[in-house]
Amino acid sequence: MKREDLVRLNALRAERRAAVYVADLDQGGGRLITEGEEVEDNLAASVKTAFLTGKSAQVEIDGKRLFLNVQVPPPRIVAIGAVHITQALAPMAAIAGFDLSVIDPRTAFATPERFEGVDLVADWPEDVLEERALDAYTALIAVTHDPKIDDYPIAAGLKAGCFYVGALGSRKTHGKRVDRLMELGLTETQIARIDAPIGLDIGAISPAEIAVSILGAVIQAFRRRAIR
Repeated sequence: MKREDLVRLNALRAERRAAVYVADLDQGGGRLITEGEEVEDNLAASVKTAFLTGKSAQVEIDGKRLFLNVQVPPPRIVAIGAVHITQALAPMAAIAGFDLSVIDPRTAFATPERFEGVDLVADWPEDVLEERALDAYTALIAVTHDPKIDDYPIAAGLKAGCFYVGALGSRKTHGKRVDRLMELGLTETQIARIDAPIGLDIGAISPAEIAVSILGAVIQAFRRRAIR
């Protein structure tokens, strides 16, 4: 790998952007491809698979042996709401390989005792997200059921292109949420990306079951996301 490619790769890593280094195993040399970059048709499918799986692999294309070394930012979940659902979700997310952060300004809920070992921030989302920017490798879930807390991060997640944005609430509640988000300048296309009611439809009732449905929806969205 050339020095300039290594420097660029490190910069992409710091920016939480994905890239694949395509090494020619027969003739040497290679090239760095960032997610969203145009690639030739014969290579496109292999590069897309690398980004979706996050796994490096050797492929043969047009008689050439290539090694695709993929760098994908670690996926993360930002949960708005230190509620029972989030308590149940925390250990499940860790097992599934997702970093989890919990944001809630309500200090009665956001306590270290309830979220031991979890990245917990007891502050307003609009203040926290100024320093902790959302991105395409982040899932944003809003579960406080309080528009004063949930609306801003939902809008921020949509604008940032989070791979999943989900919100707790009934269809009636979501209808009111849609009106508020449109007043904030979100488009119908952006708002349509919200998974509401949140999670896969598995008939979940308890907080733990709802957490399972949310994690399932997050995993599904991550593995089926559009490669930009």
